[in-house]
Amino acid sequence: IDPKNVLFSYLVDYSSVLLPLFYWYHVTTCNLTLRSSVSSTVIRAKVVGESELDTGNDIYGNPIKRIQYEVKQIKMFKGPTQDIDAIFTAPMSAVCGVTLDVAGKKEYLISGKSEANGRMHVTLCDYIMPWDSLSSTQKKGLTQRYQMGCECKIVRCPSLPCEISAPEECLWTDMMIEKQVHGRQANHYACVKRADGSCSWYRGIASPKKEFLDADDP
Repeated sequence: IDPKNVLFSYLVDYSSVLLPLFYWYHVTTCNLTLRSSVSSTVIRAKVVGESELDTGNDIYGNPIKRIQYEVKQIKMFKGPTQDIDAIFTAPMSAVCGVTLDVAGKKEYLISGKSEANGRMHVTLCDYIMPWDSLSSTQKKGLTQRYQMGCECKIVRCPSLPCEISAPEECLWTDMMIEKQVHGRQANHYACVKRADGSCSWYRGIASPKKEFLDADDP
């Protein structure tokens, strides 16, 4: 067994940051059982402010601080009915804190855990990406495309050669072929279920046509 493949498998299972968006969607929204944490809230939001808060003391008397980001929610993909207006995180990456750009007023895709009164908490293990870094296919996938593959199974290719073992599987090969997690499949394809019950990669912004869903061979 190649140690690099073992390490890659560990990172993919435990760090949402390293997951391609379609794989992460399957983990968090399709409720597939993986070892990574499941996010309760997913939003698109703009960061408009930042402040540091004292939230008490630890058992040694040291102050516990948290960073509060004020955000303007643009869209809720998953979560409570109430808009999120504040995001909390630890003050530094050493304790899993997340740094967001305030000066540039960037928009982000943010996943995390819901808290009361329109707040959420995020860590380095949550999926957080600048909105502009997502491809058109990924943005479309969040609203409708990825849910068409919730009955499919995305299988990682750990080494070549590799192949699917069941018709409802889509083989993810970015890491093997392009040596990167966010490759062509991650950026431009979605694994969708077809009329015959099999699953296949689909590329395109528009919804898959009937000819694709009914096709015998993609």
